[in-house]
Amino acid sequence: MALFPLILVRRRKCTPTLINHERIHLRQQLEMLIIPFYIWYVLEYLILLLYFRNHHLAYRFISFEREAFTNERRPDYLRKRPFWAFLRYIF
Repeated sequence: MALFPLILVRRRKCTPTLINHERIHLRQQLEMLIIPFYIWYVLEYLILLLYFRNHHLAYRFISFEREAFTNERRPDYLRKRPFWAFLRYIF
């Protein structure tokens, strides 16, 4: 879990892919000046939850998560990532 400026992980689940995923979230949080990120995240989740009526689908379709899951295996992604790239992933 990324809570700016920290990444919180369980030791046994700590992989380079997971760290990269969470680093993408840190960049998203920083771009949105932190608090607006959390507001947007929760609102988008609630809208998607109403739409899908399924927690897992709602979570996976949040634009921030879609960007992070799509690019978590690309170690160079953050160097090339455009500003507010998560907007490309809005449902």
